[in-house]
Amino acid sequence: MATDTLTCASLLLTLLNKRYEVDTVFGIPGVHTVELYRGLEASGVRHVTPRHEQGAGFMADGYARATGRPGVCLIITGPGMTNIATAMGQALADSVPMLVISSVNRRDTLGRGQGRLHELPSQQQLLAGVSRFSHTLLDPAALPEVLARAFAVFRSERPGPVHIEIPIDLFDAPAAPPRSWQAPALYRPAPDPQGLALAAQWLHQAERPLVLLGGGCADAPEAARVLVERLDAPTVTTINAKGLLGRSHPLDLGANAALPAVRELAHGADVILAVGTELGETDYDVVFDDGFVLTGQLIRIDLDAQQLVRNQPLALGLVGDAGHSLALLLDHFPHPLAKDGAERTASTLATLGLVEDPAFAPFVPLYEVLQEALPDAILVGDSTAPVYAGNHLVSQPAPRRYFNASTGYGTLGYGLPAALGAQLARPDLPVVALVGDGGVMFTLSELATAVEERLPVVILLWHNAGYEEIRRYMDAHGVERIGVDIQAPDFLTLARGFGCLATHVDSPGALAQALASRPLDGPFLIEVDAHAWQRAIG
Repeated sequence: MATDTLTCASLLLTLLNKRYEVDTVFGIPGVHTVELYRGLEASGVRHVTPRHEQGAGFMADGYARATGRPGVCLIITGPGMTNIATAMGQALADSVPMLVISSVNRRDTLGRGQGRLHELPSQQQLLAGVSRFSHTLLDPAALPEVLARAFAVFRSERPGPVHIEIPIDLFDAPAAPPRSWQAPALYRPAPDPQGLALAAQWLHQAERPLVLLGGGCADAPEAARVLVERLDAPTVTTINAKGLLGRSHPLDLGANAALPAVRELAHGADVILAVGTELGETDYDVVFDDGFVLTGQLIRIDLDAQQLVRNQPLALGLVGDAGHSLALLLDHFPHPLAKDGAERTASTLATLGLVEDPAFAPFVPLYEVLQEALPDAILVGDSTAPVYAGNHLVSQPAPRRYFNASTGYGTLGYGLPAALGAQLARPDLPVVALVGDGGVMFTLSELATAVEERLPVVILLWHNAGYEEIRRYMDAHGVERIGVDIQAPDFLTLARGFGCLATHVDSPGALAQALASRPLDGPFLIEVDAHAWQRAIG
């Protein structure tokens, strides 16, 4: 073999690190991926071992949401891929960049049904449904191009998971290095100038404008803030856009589009500007009654042309990157307009009365304690009661500081591993995992990863003895409670068995004391007795 020739496996690792600046990968080694691990230690890439491939996917997701950079996974053939499929589904629904590299059986055996180890009829076809694209590499020479396609999706299109599978007989096959290790310069599209001018004209003429900002705007907080101030427009910031305008901005309606007062405001808006948002159910219709109705002229800006025509009737659609679009639109508004935006926002929020709402009130002191103790924390949530309330209550100082699995795909088990991924990505910030006693059981084994990696994540476990949200839903629909009053383990004993510090609290004061003594060299599980908590706050 020529001295300037690499193996396919070593070329992959070198491209990831040298060309695309990947510094961390998540994976569980297996017999089919051993060759991927040859030289990994010397490659400059950190390897983190979760305890389940679903945990690997959720960690990559949390890493990506906290930074905007793709999370990368190395996954075994067959069961490893079916295990990670749920995490890919969540990332696909929320447009999270994730690169999943897997092995697959030898080229000469693919699709033959011979009962080979880890064999699927078509692994590529199975994963295509939870990815932007899934590709089977059949020639090592094509690897640089296929990786370039993946990163083009991450950097220039609507992001999401990409799956690349490599047959096991190709890992040690010779592969020539590329002529250059420099990554191609890729830019996201800008909207059509004529369409942008028309959008600006409508917004100038509007009497009751409304702005809807989604997670696609996360990397453009300054442009977003200045534009809504120039428009003087009440602004919905979705769950994945929390913090975009800063904490408690006077034009920020929060992620409350499903609540009656915001719906009334939206229904009465004559021009609506929606940027980087799907206008999807889990942000605008969590009560599932199709009650979020826009009657004004809807202007949408999105990277995905098809997304422009989904969910609400469109008047004007512009394909473009949210950051570019917001900045270019600003040029049309050199001076602030006067549209009574702050007054309309304040009136709407007063009508909502979030902190007095019985559904949210028990969680107000919880988030007050968290903000006082850890004001800069990234809050990462599962589908659990504190998160459902936090979606409405929480205001963050910056974007990428609040995300959870109640959006999009809505899986359970996300919170703990995603928080670990966020902590690995942002060691400079505290990270809190908001989990419930039901959902955490899906991925509780990832406590071992947290201990092994010495990650100082606070795991706030809301213990309400079962699947509370489903209990409520059954009760509301006259269905007998079955399968929701589940038996929980002794979480403190389990956590300590993993080597994780753990404690039990039953009041806001006890939570504040626990947070004040949190360790900085490993995880800390705080179990909150939900029933005692509610008694303590009256």
